[in-house]
Amino acid sequence: MNDTTEIPVADWTRGQAGLALQRCTRCAHVWYFRRDFCPACGAAGPLAFRCAGAGTVEASTLVHRAPDDAFRRITPYRLVLVALVEGPRVMAHGAPSLSIGRRVRVSFRDIAGRPLPYFEPSDDPVSP
Repeated sequence: MNDTTEIPVADWTRGQAGLALQRCTRCAHVWYFRRDFCPACGAAGPLAFRCAGAGTVEASTLVHRAPDDAFRRITPYRLVLVALVEGPRVMAHGAPSLSIGRRVRVSFRDIAGRPLPYFEPSDDPVSP
């Protein structure tokens, strides 16, 4: 099976409530957003796996000018850049109270008609 065309885990980019990462079978590099090859070493055939969903907020912004009508209905909304425990960073929606340095856990919410990652505060220890 080619894991880049058939991800064995739920992935929000395919309309499912889940966050899929990939790992290189040659160099063990981990990344976010599906590719057919490792961005670090170029090896083909990466393996997909489910993200643990824990991380730390590295950046945060409050959006007041939305890209379309669906998002205009929910403005203002918070976007956060989260460093996941597995290493990659992901940008997603977040709870209004989130600030830089806050530990978070991902959930999925129907936002603008589709399931999107949504980070909420967490008191769980963040570890790989």
